Amino acid sequence: MLWAPVLLQGVSFAWAASKGSHWTYEGAHGQERWQETYPDCGWQAQSPINIQTESVQYEPSLPPVEPEGYRSPGTEKLTLKNNGHTVQLSLPQTMRLHGLPRVYSAVQLHFHWGSQRHTGGSEHQVDGRAFPAEVHIVHFNSEKYANLSEAKNQADGLAVLGIFLEVGDSENPAYSHILDHLKDIRHAEQEISLSPFNIRDLLPAHLGHYFRYNGSLTTPPCYQSVLWTVFHLPAHISAAQLAKLQKSLHSTKEEETLQLSLVDNFRRPQDLNHRPVLSSFPAAPSGYSAGKIVAIIFGVFLGCLSLFLAGWIAAKRIREKTRQDQKGVVFKSSSPRPVTD
Repeated sequence: MLWAPVLLQGVSFAWAASKGSHWTYEGAHGQERWQETYPDCGWQAQSPINIQTESVQYEPSLPPVEPEGYRSPGTEKLTLKNNGHTVQLSLPQTMRLHGLPRVYSAVQLHFHWGSQRHTGGSEHQVDGRAFPAEVHIVHFNSEKYANLSEAKNQADGLAVLGIFLEVGDSENPAYSHILDHLKDIRHAEQEISLSPFNIRDLLPAHLGHYFRYNGSLTTPPCYQSVLWTVFHLPAHISAAQLAKLQKSLHSTKEEETLQLSLVDNFRRPQDLNHRPVLSSFPAAPSGYSAGKIVAIIFGVFLGCLSLFLAGWIAAKRIREKTRQDQKGVVFKSSSPRPVTD
């Protein structure tokens, strides 16, 4: 089982103080400089990662994830908010996760996505492949801590589910509960209330196949306190639903003169630094990269060329030997016969 907690080296900033610091994904305050203000972002167990299936360790004892209360998340309204970095939906603590080392209670879910100029948008990758978008459902260790504030910077404090979003042929009604309301929260700090709906339908149908590793929050302050469960199978949304993510939101407030689109809000993969990545299923490489394909084609070409040359040389030697043999026969047959009496 993977649960050797990542040891924290101390908390760099109090949560309240860090909330006032400005960060972005690109530019002067972009992800390459996060660690200047949030030192945790430069530590050795950061997320997301590129999951390389050829190096994943199959662990058959990992049980399926068991969500509780996901289908009926109570009667209280849910808050959907544009916080300037993503769109976030609040979740009740009556939603819990079982099948992990502890019981974890839900806090919120949010999205990461790309733009029309980027084919990717997910934070995690599988064998170098990025998906159009990714959903994170954040939970805290409610067996040990009273709330998120207590748990967020503890080595065993958080558990996050990662769900890849892939484009399919039809609209996903579960995601419509969120995506159809993005027009109402176009600008940063805007929020609306939503009626509860079946959160389980946002997840893949099969929850038994996943990757698991110890990592961090993927945004500042980047606390290394997350037990990650990244599902192997994606959920599907339509191209029109993906376009709503890519086109509806701004990272700026309504009153600001310069309006910036909220797109490409994903952190690039971080170094694994020898952390084990487990899988609950026998993971095989999901495909070949372009480089591997080129190498295979080149290898096949060289092999065929070598066989052709070997065959040509052998045929040439056979022809030469045949000609020599023929010359020998002609020479012998044309030699003068001895005169006899």
